[in-house]
Amino acid sequence: MLDPSYKPYGLEPIETASRDEIAALQTERLKWSLQHAYDNVAAYRRKFDAAGVKPSDFARLEDLAKFPFTTKHDLRDNYPFGMFAVPQDRIARIHASSGTTGKPTVVGYTKKDIDIWAGLMARSIRASGGRPGMKVHVSYGYGLFTGGLGAHYGAEALGCTVIPVSGGMTERQVQLIVDFKPDIIMVTPSYMLAILDEFREKGIDPKSSSLRIGIFGAEPWTNSMREEIEASFGMDAVDIYGLSEVMGPGVANECVETKDGLHIWEDHFYPEIIDPETGAVLPDGERGELVFTSLSKEAMPVIRYRTRDLTRLLPGTARTHRRMEKVTGRSDDMMIVRGVNVFPTQIEEMLLRCTGLAPHYQIELLREERLDVMRILVEARPDCSDRNAEAAMLAHHIRSNIGIGAHIVVHEPGTIERSAGKARRIVDKRPKG
Repeated sequence: MLDPSYKPYGLEPIETASRDEIAALQTERLKWSLQHAYDNVAAYRRKFDAAGVKPSDFARLEDLAKFPFTTKHDLRDNYPFGMFAVPQDRIARIHASSGTTGKPTVVGYTKKDIDIWAGLMARSIRASGGRPGMKVHVSYGYGLFTGGLGAHYGAEALGCTVIPVSGGMTERQVQLIVDFKPDIIMVTPSYMLAILDEFREKGIDPKSSSLRIGIFGAEPWTNSMREEIEASFGMDAVDIYGLSEVMGPGVANECVETKDGLHIWEDHFYPEIIDPETGAVLPDGERGELVFTSLSKEAMPVIRYRTRDLTRLLPGTARTHRRMEKVTGRSDDMMIVRGVNVFPTQIEEMLLRCTGLAPHYQIELLREERLDVMRILVEARPDCSDRNAEAAMLAHHIRSNIGIGAHIVVHEPGTIERSAGKARRIVDKRPKG
């Protein structure tokens, strides 16, 4: 865990710049990004023209609200390369989303884009407590997913030694951690729980491992899960944020000395919070949907991209860059069950209060006699003595805190679906239509 005498190391001047300096840089870069998108991407030119705005209408930060939003539908409608703003011979790399719900969203990078991305990932790893010379075990997936290569290039840029394990093969992950003794692991939080299970399955005390920093992202996770991981490994668990459409991981990161929300690297990304229903911009401190505009991307600028992530903006603490509160849900992950809004992270929070249950779960949505029913599949811990009592306790916590009844099914340890990437939390079995 963090030494009380910890001091930030090697900060870039922009990380402690004044708010006026940051705003001036953002204004300058936004002018460039809006013009770049309008001049080089036909889809943006059509959207701006339809909204009756030109890049020249932007003079100050507040003017960005005049411009139209970009959504995942825009990216899919222009699949594969219609959102690129540079010629093909300047595209150094292409990434894409999984495309599990339709066409994947495709992202392009110039060499300069990749260098900036690596620098921001290095900044994020450093903010997490990473230092040159440390060994970094990368368990994010490599390939079209941005996680693995984003973490890899960032760790190398910081001067770390990279162990490019990728996802899966959990038994081998643990063996390599034991043998190679990495200082840092970068992985989804749900898969870190699978690695934790494997340590225990092998009879290895997780606290005996060399891991001292975990950098976890790619899915929402709670502070209760942070406490579970930190207590089990004796490590600092730090949140990283990003999404492929905006860059990949490294858009924002917690600072290990405070762990009080993720500092957005505002020299490269301009954040807004909007009302997800009306699209109106909300003031800092109010919760809503996070929107990003890129300030320096060459290959694929994004203008007011709706992330669907729900959070709020807060003043900077460890850095002068504004913080985003930990994302605890997405507007498209919200379940409405008998008129009650429910997020998977709320279920996770209640589950982690039950000492006899493991932190693995899946939510099934069913319809019985015209009514929606939520069934939660969980696992007993190996030392659980009364599964019925644990199920009753979880159901009580959910009803008392969320306001809805849930049917709890407690399975044997190790039976809930594991994922080496993002966990599949919701299975909707309700009839369509």
